Amino acid sequence: MTSPSAFIKELVNKTCLQRYGVSLQQWQVSLIWSFIVSIFCIGGLLGSLVAGPLISKFGRKKCLLINNFVAIIGAVLMLLSQTAMSFEMIMVGRFLYGINSGVSLSAHTLYLVECAPKGLRGMVGVTIATFISLGKFCGQLLGISELLGTEERWPWLLGFNGFTALLQLLTLPFLPESPSFLLLDRGDRQACEKALKILWGNKDYSREVEEMLEEKAALQSIRSHSVVDLIQNQTVRWQLLTIIVTFTTLQLCGINAVYFYSFDVFRAAGIQEHQLRYAALGTGLCELSTSVACFMIIESTGKKVLLFRGYMGMSATLILLTITLYLQSQVSWMPYCSMVLIFIFIFFFASGPAGVTAPLPGEMFTQSFKSAGYTIACTINWAGLFVLGMLFPILVEKLDYFCFLIFLFFCTICGLYVMFNVPETKNRTAMEIATEFQRMHCKSGKSQRKQSTQQTPNSIKTYETKF
Repeated sequence: MTSPSAFIKELVNKTCLQRYGVSLQQWQVSLIWSFIVSIFCIGGLLGSLVAGPLISKFGRKKCLLINNFVAIIGAVLMLLSQTAMSFEMIMVGRFLYGINSGVSLSAHTLYLVECAPKGLRGMVGVTIATFISLGKFCGQLLGISELLGTEERWPWLLGFNGFTALLQLLTLPFLPESPSFLLLDRGDRQACEKALKILWGNKDYSREVEEMLEEKAALQSIRSHSVVDLIQNQTVRWQLLTIIVTFTTLQLCGINAVYFYSFDVFRAAGIQEHQLRYAALGTGLCELSTSVACFMIIESTGKKVLLFRGYMGMSATLILLTITLYLQSQVSWMPYCSMVLIFIFIFFFASGPAGVTAPLPGEMFTQSFKSAGYTIACTINWAGLFVLGMLFPILVEKLDYFCFLIFLFFCTICGLYVMFNVPETKNRTAMEIATEFQRMHCKSGKSQRKQSTQQTPNSIKTYETKF
């Protein structure tokens, strides 16, 4: 939305002048513009709230297919907004885009995690962040004046999402439903085995099916839980707390603030005004390339290490960035240090939190809790994004670059929490991860911890936890 912002504000003014004969003041245009931007988050929040029931009722694949129509309708409204001289169509389109994103973030993530083999689940989960980074980069690239960032072509920039939705609508029917959903929710073993062969190749997957059946047997008398059930259930309390901490910090880690200040830093480093958008492409490319690198190393490194290292690295970078921004007007070469630190911060963000956080609910919760887990995670994500969008301008006005100290607090707390309270999830089922959470937080301490290491992965005992 950054590239066509001037054109959209002009459309707002023209619409009111033509329709009502009123020329809006600058603050009125800015207010309407803020609502156009923030309504996306409201749609995302609504989408995340309805995603859980939709995923459970229709399945992952069908939910994604239906969701594409929402994006296509939004894209059509965007494309026709300039011709119809209606900024309200952009508002509605943004709202529909938000709903589409809220549903997709839950359904798409769950679908990928459940379709992937256990050994590749981490790598597949990271692709979510990789393609989000690719989407950001493509948006920045298409928004330059040489492509779609012009007065005549900006509606096509806003409506480009419709083409990606159409592509998924045409290709997704050729892929099977999630094997886990077919077996555990529908009870169709034959369809599950068929889906596994389509996804993983024509081999014998009886062992994988047996693992799913073990989970089903353990949860035989348990129905699919609601959000309220998940909050009230003490057996998954630490998993829920982990989701709350990681998804809250994902929005409050400071990545949006770093992107916000990057333009000021680039200007201070001597980059010309008309070249700033190309410098911004560099930040997007940095995030994309780092996310691809994270995809390559996640299975060998482990998610817990990537999360801890990412947040600790971001904390250290925020301290240095606050210092360099403070000295920027006093030392001539300091803007170059700030510019390097911006890229280092993006590197730590993309190599850990950005890629690891999204698939966590699908890995930490058993089948009956997954939909509710994703609903809570995505609700926190969208609510945090909306609150940050509302409060960040005030924080910048009051605290300037010292606002990084607030984000430093969240990064440090989350990094330490992951280090001491979260087990490694690599190559483990949800049941094994639940056992590991119990082992880490049992009251008995070292003696029971030693005993639990001798248990087989499938033997599960319940301990009274500190929480």
